[in-house]
Amino acid sequence: MKQDFVEAQQYAKAKKRVRDIKAFYTHLSVYCVIIPVIIFTNLKFEPHFHWFWFSLIGWGLGLFCHWLSVFGIRLLGLEKNWEDRKIKEFMNEEKK
Repeated sequence: MKQDFVEAQQYAKAKKRVRDIKAFYTHLSVYCVIIPVIIFTNLKFEPHFHWFWFSLIGWGLGLFCHWLSVFGIRLLGLEKNWEDRKIKEFMNEEKK
């Protein structure tokens, strides 16, 4: 019974992770399609002022933050489970 619950939780967590990864790659794909259009439009109609940098950098920072939330936090060891592990660690210290 408990095993089924644990497996259901693991499945839900894995499904959310896959959904998050898919959303990031969708975001990246849209960025890679739209940014060249913005650059082309800027250089074609207003070549003396390169305003496309604002879009490129601003959206790029947003994309970086999205990447960080999906992949980077795990690389830094600060994923959400960190809090749970620390709580268990402190609880075990209290028992001693």
